[in-house]
Amino acid sequence: MSDHTHLPSTNAPLLEVKGLTKHFPIKGGILGREVDRVHAVDGVSFHIEAGETLGMVGESGCGKSTTGRCILRLIEPSSGEVQFNGQNVTTMGKDALREVRRDMQIIFQDPFASLNPRMTVEAIIGEALTIHKLTHSPEEYRARIVSLLETVGLNADHMKRFPHEFSGGQRQRIGIARALAVSPKLIVCDEPVSALDVSIQAQVINLLEDLQAKMGLTYLFIAHDLSVVEHISNRVAVMYLGRVVEIAPSRQLYTQPKHPYTEALLSAVPIPDPTAKKKRIVLTGDVPNPVNRPTGCHFHPRCPKATERCKVEEPQLKTVGLSHQAACHLND
Repeated sequence: MSDHTHLPSTNAPLLEVKGLTKHFPIKGGILGREVDRVHAVDGVSFHIEAGETLGMVGESGCGKSTTGRCILRLIEPSSGEVQFNGQNVTTMGKDALREVRRDMQIIFQDPFASLNPRMTVEAIIGEALTIHKLTHSPEEYRARIVSLLETVGLNADHMKRFPHEFSGGQRQRIGIARALAVSPKLIVCDEPVSALDVSIQAQVINLLEDLQAKMGLTYLFIAHDLSVVEHISNRVAVMYLGRVVEIAPSRQLYTQPKHPYTEALLSAVPIPDPTAKKKRIVLTGDVPNPVNRPTGCHFHPRCPKATERCKVEEPQLKTVGLSHQAACHLND
């Protein structure tokens, strides 16, 4: 299928992110000097094993998408390190990065904005095949595109059409086919279903699961809704204001959350059984401004369990169970 020569080092995770930060400067005054900065991603570390799905969840503005884009260097990180398949992506030159990009792809949130409206489906999917010289004749090129369309549940008749002729769910399938064109190892799914109707969401998630089983794909699956990542993820990382506050195997996180923020997110997930009583934890206030962040634990102004210590001392991510880490003083 693919002719990749880089052999992964044994036992190392496919992706390892260490201390990743991204600060956006805020300029002000006549001279446009930096007056402050937005701490969009603030020292995030995690790893993803080959063939695994790591769900990444949190409210809007917590830095999930920025994290995903920094990993691919679509946005340059401010500091930290991204190791992919044993190579340091953060220090790579353009040529090496282009090579690695074959192995790392992204599916965007809004399938309408991410597909060029003036290109046919054939051109959209075929672009990567051409850039990376993956087909060697017009017949092979066409056959590959038809095969990719069929893989995502579309057909050859769709090749000559334009994005506006498709529904949201179909457009997202085109985006998935485009990502698959280069036979990647890792796909960053950046809120791939949040713009779709609920009935279509399940179809797209099922498709992603089927593709993973068939092709041995590895996913970083970003969503703001815990119910979306529950079934597709092996592990889940919960982000709040630029930091990972909890990370654990899926089932463990859903049944024994160790961070009050995770508990609040879980309490908002609708449950199928209407007779089951579930206490809804309503968080007061909004996510704080990432420029002017609270001292101590960033979550303390909204946390129903906060103590004086939480206001002054910042909790570190530490082990609280088997493969389970949380950044909360209550676990001490």
